[in-house]
Amino acid sequence: MNGSGERPKGLILGGTCELALVLASKLIEKGFFPVLTWRDPEGRGKIDASLANFPGHYETIRFNLGDPLSLETLFAKDFCYNFLVDFAQGDYETLIAAADEDRIRAYFSENVAARAILLKRVARGMLRMKRGRLIYVSSSAAERPAPGQGFYAAAKLAAETLYRSCGLELAGKGVTSVILRAGYVQAGRSRAFLEANPEIIRQVPLQRALEAEEVAETILFLLSPAAVGINATILTLDGGLSAGKTGIMKH
Repeated sequence: MNGSGERPKGLILGGTCELALVLASKLIEKGFFPVLTWRDPEGRGKIDASLANFPGHYETIRFNLGDPLSLETLFAKDFCYNFLVDFAQGDYETLIAAADEDRIRAYFSENVAARAILLKRVARGMLRMKRGRLIYVSSSAAERPAPGQGFYAAAKLAAETLYRSCGLELAGKGVTSVILRAGYVQAGRSRAFLEANPEIIRQVPLQRALEAEEVAETILFLLSPAAVGINATILTLDGGLSAGKTGIMKH
């Protein structure tokens, strides 16, 4: 791809997920230069197909949180990013008492330890530029996990703490952070879950799931200068799901 020129350059982890692809299109339209990560050639093809109308306005790079070698490859060059949007998350949902112990170790190594190392390296690049924005896309499951989501929720909470700590430690040097907890979204695995459990949406006061475009527009705002004061904190974007007691809404 062509160089980014003077356009703000940002790394998007989990660049093959639907939310990331919707966000990337909007970023390009706003004059940003996204760099999206992929884990396999199929993922790279998915990105290129989704962004076919924007040749030369983005880059892709192979990266897998579970592969230490890919971490070294990602930082083999002197990459400095103006922002990071983190959608990456491993998938291991099972009851804690039934979990495989080797899978537990690997899951937290990938989703917590490896993320901490990556976050350190991205933040150090931002410190050299004396500016940067870190956005972690979390889940309402961090506050309200369903049975079988214990490991997922624990990893999300750990990542939230890492991002919040960066905002606390680095804001005085120009690097800020924010965590966005998204609820049910019509995208990816969430869409499949909603299709299999249509009654669940009745728990949401808004009485509908969010659209991918709504989440992307919220992230765009959080990347704007107007949102710089929203630092080292968690914002919840779930239509009110976590604001009240669990249960089916009656109307």
